[in-house]
Amino acid sequence: MLIPHPEFLRKLLDEYEAVLAEERAGATGPSVRAQDLAYTLCVSTGTREVTLAVEEARRMLAVLTGAGNDGNFSTATATATATVTAAVPLTV
Repeated sequence: MLIPHPEFLRKLLDEYEAVLAEERAGATGPSVRAQDLAYTLCVSTGTREVTLAVEEARRMLAVLTGAGNDGNFSTATATATATVTAAVPLTV
């Protein structure tokens, strides 16, 4: 499974949450932008539901940028890959 770069994932998550907050404040329905961001979050995290995608994005960010990480992206990626692979069973 491909792991998104932490900066990309952080920006994607932040933008999705900002769009949702704007929609809630204006009491409007889901915008096309919110739907696009939700889809991209799902694809980036290997999930099919946006609530699961948000949870998985936060978990991935914690693994990729979390405490105890030596700052080496390849080490963090290897850890995240092992964790994500174990968490997301592949079906054919």
